[in-house]
Amino acid sequence: MADDQHEEVSKKVSAEEEIRRGITVMRRVVQGRSRGIILDVYWNNQGQLIEPNGHTLTSFIGALVRNEIPITCDDWRNKELNESKEKIWSEIKRCFNIEEERRGFCMKLAGKLLRGFRTFLSSKFLKDADGNFVDAELPKKYESLISAEEWEAFKSKRQDPVFQRISATNRERASSPAYPYRKGRVGYGRLEQSMLQKEESSETSLPAHVLWKEARVGKSGVPQEEVLHVYQKCEELSQSLSPDDTKGILSRALDVPEYSGRVRGKGFGVIPTSLSIKKGKAPSNRELHARLEAMQAELYALRREREASASTVYRDASDKNSINCTFQPNIPEGISHCQLYLSSPYYRMVSKGKVHNVSGVLLHTRELPAGCLKVSVDIAVEPNAALPYPSDDSDATTVHEAVGSFVAWPTNLICVGYETPTKSKSKDNAIPRHTESTVSRKELQENEVSNASVQQKKEVSNASARVKSSCAKKTVARKKPTTKYRSCLRTFLEMTDIPTGGVRTVHMEVGIFGFDYDQMIGNEDFMQVFSHEEIGVTVVNTYIRFLYDKLMRPNGLDVSFGFLAPATVNLGLILSRPDTVTEYVLRILMDNKDAEKLFFIPFNTGGHWLLLAINPIREIVYYLDSLGNDWTTYPDMKVLIDTVLQAFRAQRDIQTSRRGANSITWIKVACPQQRNQIDCGYFMLRFMRDTLALGRLMIPTDYFEEFKCAFYTKDQVDEIKEEWCQFMIELNVFS
Repeated sequence: MADDQHEEVSKKVSAEEEIRRGITVMRRVVQGRSRGIILDVYWNNQGQLIEPNGHTLTSFIGALVRNEIPITCDDWRNKELNESKEKIWSEIKRCFNIEEERRGFCMKLAGKLLRGFRTFLSSKFLKDADGNFVDAELPKKYESLISAEEWEAFKSKRQDPVFQRISATNRERASSPAYPYRKGRVGYGRLEQSMLQKEESSETSLPAHVLWKEARVGKSGVPQEEVLHVYQKCEELSQSLSPDDTKGILSRALDVPEYSGRVRGKGFGVIPTSLSIKKGKAPSNRELHARLEAMQAELYALRREREASASTVYRDASDKNSINCTFQPNIPEGISHCQLYLSSPYYRMVSKGKVHNVSGVLLHTRELPAGCLKVSVDIAVEPNAALPYPSDDSDATTVHEAVGSFVAWPTNLICVGYETPTKSKSKDNAIPRHTESTVSRKELQENEVSNASVQQKKEVSNASARVKSSCAKKTVARKKPTTKYRSCLRTFLEMTDIPTGGVRTVHMEVGIFGFDYDQMIGNEDFMQVFSHEEIGVTVVNTYIRFLYDKLMRPNGLDVSFGFLAPATVNLGLILSRPDTVTEYVLRILMDNKDAEKLFFIPFNTGGHWLLLAINPIREIVYYLDSLGNDWTTYPDMKVLIDTVLQAFRAQRDIQTSRRGANSITWIKVACPQQRNQIDCGYFMLRFMRDTLALGRLMIPTDYFEEFKCAFYTKDQVDEIKEEWCQFMIELNVFS
């Protein structure tokens, strides 16, 4: 008997010794809140909690629920718990930057953690190695959380025959799983996040069966043969099932019954509605056939309408009686610059381009219509003008849609050498005619620049309001930006020596970076914008000149905002010549020490652009990274900025406590995120553009409400390109 008692006591001691980790109280979070540090939390597209701070929030909720909810609570839906739940949610919001709509997730997570805590207490203290009940005393570790009365009631509940029967059934069901989960506390959401980051994928989610397989890979890194068999079956099913199928691929492969509302292979927090999975019966073959017939009928109707429209345009443009023009062009052989005209409903120039008068030339593998030549459209003077022969291959019907492509054009409406043909010799309709010898290339360029400058003044004079309306949430459709300035600038460059190695300069005055110099710009820089490549420091600097000239100085924002040169402040120089970088940044800050100002630093890490926005007076650094990285990814950058701000504080003779000496605040802004490996530079430029458009010195943690979005669209990136090209034309860099 004594031996049995000694064995029972030893089991209790060993159970407590096994629990080496103390009670989680999350002092770091509470102390950070006292210093004004509110942690940001992030969610994936399915509404699951992810890093950074996902694990911290989960642990914090677990600590709260253990303190606020008694372990005798078996029904989480009990209305008597509403007051305690409200207190838990209030504490969460005090320590974390979290939206109100996330309350449901957090409360479900709290209930799950409470059940886990009760199971832990029961298995560790109330059962021996064989699963038999042990009448244990309240563990000293949990005396601050659990009263003696609660512990006795908890033990009594565990001895109830009904409870033990249910527990045995659940234990039997969960024992010896065929495909055990092997990722511990990571969870599917954070597992998916780590997989996407490791693969550097632009996707936002992974198929359920891919996650399911990875979650069952242990430390060896090799999945079991049974797991691979299920995975292969899922791959085969994914090729044959319809996207509208309401039963998941993984469920079909496992061939097991599902719980209502469950999405297998996605983990806690994911329900069918979060994945936009529609409940209901899949469409029948008859319904699909009817849809197909309706779509085909609509397609045929559109084709007939287009053919009728094209024939009308052809008649208007080709009927000689309707062409009030006596000019018959003499088009030389080869490729020549030209102006393109239309005669209906009135005679006018609609575009510029090049005419290809080459023997045997074809248009998209077809012969040219009679009386026409092949032309390439480079500049759309009248973008909405209808083409005389719409292109069947590119679906282009207007001049704007044909920019950058080849079309057929009547020879009597083509003017070589940028000549202006005459109409009839009527005094009222006479148009002056110029020959190629009387119009020099320089005059042509000056005329184009003049026209572009007038247009630029109209479009950029109120740039702040236009930028604000381009990204803000609106109820009307936004007009898709054109490529007219890119096409125009490219045409001008082809007439210079820049494509063959020539360079030009753009003057950067002292007010931009704190020193004046001439920025060299060459063909490689232009091609980065034309071909949508990763942009370099030259494009960044010249776009900053655009922001300075068009947004800052006209609106008086140069007293509130400033720039630091990215060629001087970058990761490469920080690592090789930190003293040079420190001296430059500190000089700029001290030159502006008397007024609060926000300084933009377009920061290059060696292959990626991000933005630092520094308010030196308030000692705040805003960190905007379109890849979602944290500033801890670049520790040398943070050390240098902190050192400069501390030196700035010392030179201003600002007294602070020893504890506050390192109180520089870094804020990670939830800015739009890029979806490829190229757009980081364009995103960084838009971050500066958005901030200047609003003129605010504080950047919200969740980004500006007026410009908030998950990512910038292609049209929004193209706006940056168009503004840059338009500005280059205005500066006449090709002269």
